[in-house]
Amino acid sequence: MTLDTNVSPVGSPGRLNAAEWLPVSSSPVPTHVVLLTGPSGSGKSSLAARSGLPVLRLDDFYKEGDDPTLPRVEGSTDIDWDSPLSWDADAAVAAIGELCRTGRTNVPVYSIATSSIVGREALDIERTPLFVAEGIFAADVVARCQELGVLADALCLRGRPATTFRRRLLRDLREGRKSVPFLLRRGWRLMRAERAIVGRQTALGAYPCAKAEALGRLAAAAAGRHRTPAVR
Repeated sequence: MTLDTNVSPVGSPGRLNAAEWLPVSSSPVPTHVVLLTGPSGSGKSSLAARSGLPVLRLDDFYKEGDDPTLPRVEGSTDIDWDSPLSWDADAAVAAIGELCRTGRTNVPVYSIATSSIVGREALDIERTPLFVAEGIFAADVVARCQELGVLADALCLRGRPATTFRRRLLRDLREGRKSVPFLLRRGWRLMRAERAIVGRQTALGAYPCAKAEALGRLAAAAAGRHRTPAVR
C-alpha cells in the first residue's frame, strides 16, 4: 500500500503542544528516518510494509547468542532479549546515518531462531527522501538520530496487551523463533509489562499512537512535513 500524502496526521491536543516539537533544521542530509517502535507483537513490521517506504529492520542488530554481555532475566537463566543491552545500538545508528548520507548500507541478516548473524546484505534506498527504521529498541536511538539531524518522526505503536500477546505468540510459534516454554514465559512477562514498555518508549521521545494515526503521521513525513520530537 502506498501512502496517500494528502492525509494529515491526527493530532492529540491533550498530549502535545507546539513547544514539544522542533523544526528540522536546514541540512545537507538528503534523507530522513521515521523510527517506529512498540512492544514486540504490536504490528511494527506490518505497518512499515504498508507504508510503502523503504524499511530498515532494527531487530537485525541483535547481539549473537554467545555474546558475554547479553543480559539475563532476573531470577532466571533466560537471556533477556527485551533489554536494550541485547542489541547493538552503535551499529544500528551507524547504518541509519549511512543510509541518510549515501542511500545505501550493508546490514546483518539475523536469525532469531538461532540467535546468530547468518549473513549480510546490501540495503539500497537510492535517493528516497524518507525511510522507516523499525524495531523494539528504536526509541533508544531517538536522541542520537536527532543529534545527527536525520530524524523526521518517532512513533510507538500501542494497543491492548492481550491482543499483542496473542499476535506475538502466534507469530513466534509460526516462525519457530524459540522453544514453546520460553515463548510462553516471555509472552506472559511482556503482557504484564506492556504499559510500562510503552511508557518507557514514550519517555525516550516516541509518540504513542494506534496504527491509523501512525499511518497518517508517516504520510505527513513522506510529504515533507517533518516534525521532530523534542527529547525530554
